Amino acid sequence: MTTSLAYGTVWFVGAGPGDPDLLTVKGRDLIARAGAILFAGSLVNEAATRWAPASCEIADSKDMTLGDISSWLIAQAARHETVIRLQTGDPALYGTLIEVVQPLDAAGVPLRVVPGVSSAMASAAAAVESFTLPEVTQTTIFTRVEGRTPMPEGESLPELASHHCTLCIFLSITLLHKVEAGLREAGWAEDSPMLVVHKASWPGEELIVRGTLADIKQRCRDAGIVSQAMVIASPTLGARQWPNLTKSKLYDASFTHRFRRASTPKEAP
Repeated sequence: MTTSLAYGTVWFVGAGPGDPDLLTVKGRDLIARAGAILFAGSLVNEAATRWAPASCEIADSKDMTLGDISSWLIAQAARHETVIRLQTGDPALYGTLIEVVQPLDAAGVPLRVVPGVSSAMASAAAAVESFTLPEVTQTTIFTRVEGRTPMPEGESLPELASHHCTLCIFLSITLLHKVEAGLREAGWAEDSPMLVVHKASWPGEELIVRGTLADIKQRCRDAGIVSQAMVIASPTLGARQWPNLTKSKLYDASFTHRFRRASTPKEAP
């Protein structure tokens, strides 16, 4: 790849899950000096552009093709030192990062990536849940169910769900029937807890729905959730109300690590 000094840098910035205050400080600072910003208006809260200078050229990509997006970024990089592609969540998850990057590489446009908060993390935060718990599960899988985009071999939901760990299921709220079928095929019980969070962190729009494998689809239907929702299935859901938890060894008084020696209970006199 060759880099031309005629181009400014295109920054792919994770806008986070919706609340503009969840932008990273680095992302916000880049927006504050951007000459041009292209944001994914169908998913990114436009309020995330509020730090942009008055002279910044801001465009919405919701009606653009992949070619349009790359061409726009290249054209703006020829005019501005800092150009931003503002993407929902984190650019590395379920985005078009590599597809857009390749034409920029071919044109010699320098680029950088700034990570963002995923909607999976924002959903767990909204519901005060943990994806991992000692002796329950130590694994979290980010996946989706097959729709118009097929799943690679070995990555069907029943195959992934057979591990009975935490599943964060993206882009699948309209396919809850497939989610249910996949979990049942993998042996999940009807009373397995389920969590759906619509527009996690969006001010005034976030909606949390709890249920079980048996009723989560109906609960979401009753709530009118048909888009922009994270579906979570996990054996850890609801642990906040469990009377007994296996505690982390890190903070166990009887556990030694490099910052603290184990202590033993004093014997009663």
